[in-house]
Amino acid sequence: IFMKFDPTILKGNFLINLEMKEDDRGFFARYFCEKEFVDQGLNTKWVQINTSASKQLGTLRGLHYQKEPSAEIKLVRCLKGAIWDVVVDLRKDSDTYGKWFGAKLSDENRTMMYVPKGFAHGFVSLQPNTEILYLVSEFYTPNLEGTLMWSDETVDINWPITPKIISDKDKNGDSLNKIIPIKLKNNE
Repeated sequence: IFMKFDPTILKGNFLINLEMKEDDRGFFARYFCEKEFVDQGLNTKWVQINTSASKQLGTLRGLHYQKEPSAEIKLVRCLKGAIWDVVVDLRKDSDTYGKWFGAKLSDENRTMMYVPKGFAHGFVSLQPNTEILYLVSEFYTPNLEGTLMWSDETVDINWPITPKIISDKDKNGDSLNKIIPIKLKNNE
């Protein structure tokens, strides 16, 4: 086993830690293993690999999601610096609808966040010059994108720092009570 899958409080959401093989040269680890993901019942099809760099501490990105039929799964890892990575369950029939989970992802802990379909996702940079890499299961469809307000009082996310740099799109996200809950096809 080269990866450790830890379920969070939200069904289908995982933190994934690498099992590193270390020696005097450094280490080797797998970022992705189709067999291990299949064994966990997780997605193995990725159609895009994206990167995002945040120059300043306190840069917020999100909380973004895609509506059906383009609801997407993400696998997020911080390659440089650190982020507070957050997901919010927007699935209509979920026991944890409207609940959130957050974790620190950094170049030191090398932890990854598996974001299931039907979740909003976002993060705030905890260090300047932070860079993330994330795999996505569906092609980006601008007209099916939504933004949940990062500071929605109903969701009440406990951000470790107050975001300082926020795009207009993210400043003007919708509150949870204005978002139509995501109904996934085939009850995914």
